[in-house]
Amino acid sequence: MLPEIVTFWHGPMDALRQTCLRSQLAAGHRVTVYSFDTIPGLPAGIANADAEAILPHAFSERLRPPQPDGSWRDWTTLQFSDFFRMKLMAKNLGLWLDADVLLLKPVEIDPAKPYFAWERPRQLGNSVIYLPPGHGIVAAFEELMEQEELTPNWLSLRHRVTFMMRRLRGGSNRLADIRVAIYGPAALTALARRTGELGCALPKQSFYAVHAEPKLFFDPSSYLGLVTNPEIIGLHISPKGRGGEKPIPGSLYAWATERFV
Repeated sequence: MLPEIVTFWHGPMDALRQTCLRSQLAAGHRVTVYSFDTIPGLPAGIANADAEAILPHAFSERLRPPQPDGSWRDWTTLQFSDFFRMKLMAKNLGLWLDADVLLLKPVEIDPAKPYFAWERPRQLGNSVIYLPPGHGIVAAFEELMEQEELTPNWLSLRHRVTFMMRRLRGGSNRLADIRVAIYGPAALTALARRTGELGCALPKQSFYAVHAEPKLFFDPSSYLGLVTNPEIIGLHISPKGRGGEKPIPGSLYAWATERFV
């Protein structure tokens, strides 16, 4: 099955994300970006839908208080999107891809089975994820969202100790302040272990061959091995602040911008 691709975006969209969205469209998928506001520069052919209908904007304040001007603080967007993708799964709205996933070929899924990949040796990535509605991982997030404190029962011992020590020292009572990805890959990994589905994960190469190594994408390199590798379905870029840079000739980014216009 060729699923619809869904994602969430908040704020201005840089050229890298525009290129990645075009690649997802070029692979034959319908692509919908959910947002609270209009997104200037959204590529032609990409649908834009109201995020409020999926997860209200007010939920962000349960994660972290906004800035004095009402804007979201540094980690809020990332953590909000961790919950947002699970709400999309609960509503059976499609396959989640982060907006910085460059898709090299179509993604085929079995709608009855989870779809995700290893990001690191012992951690799943949630930049590419599909879960059937009613799946145990989705249910765990929905149960968590009923809590006021948003403290999951799947926290690792390390994170439990960190949270406890911070509270004892008079620090934040919000788990969201402990770590930016506390509801992201670590949560997915813990819950997939609980449901016995770590074995379902695709290998790291499938989507995370350049993950956390932006030089492999932005700097000149011998990239043909990546774009011709049959095991690589797409590339999660994780630009580390480089998404607004102009493509450098000879880089994988330059190749992508020429291919996905």
